Amino acid sequence: MFNIGDKIVYPMHGAGVIEAIEEKEILGEKQKYYIMRMPIGDMKVMIPLNNVKEIGLRSVINRNELEQVFDVLKGEKSNMSSNWNRRYRANLEKIKSGDIYEVAEVVRNLMLRDMEKGLSTGERKMLENARRILISEMVLAMSIDEVEAEAMINEIFR
Repeated sequence: MFNIGDKIVYPMHGAGVIEAIEEKEILGEKQKYYIMRMPIGDMKVMIPLNNVKEIGLRSVINRNELEQVFDVLKGEKSNMSSNWNRRYRANLEKIKSGDIYEVAEVVRNLMLRDMEKGLSTGERKMLENARRILISEMVLAMSIDEVEAEAMINEIFR
């Protein structure tokens, strides 16, 4: 169970801060929800408390763990399928996992592939989504803004 003020990660959406825990009635069913504010896009998300385990909600990583994320970003490109569809599905599974290291791996692999061969529209959108997820967690873990986090990622790939 998380509390108001906790920094959490919602897989596929990114990191945010719990602003409130409210009971809402939706489609005739009363449920408690975390109200999470996301630093990027200033979006609010409602997350049902009874689905927290299935969703894979977790706490934001600390600075030491962030160093490991940077090591992943600086690492060698993983062996990826040459088949676009298989590669896309494998990357999507990594993003869905909510594991920051797997998200960083997707960012690294797609950025390196983009520099080598370019990306399809679908993979470009996937890269932007994975970058947004990674940046949102960096913003909360390091208490920096979105521009600084993005610059740090870009610097690795210069």
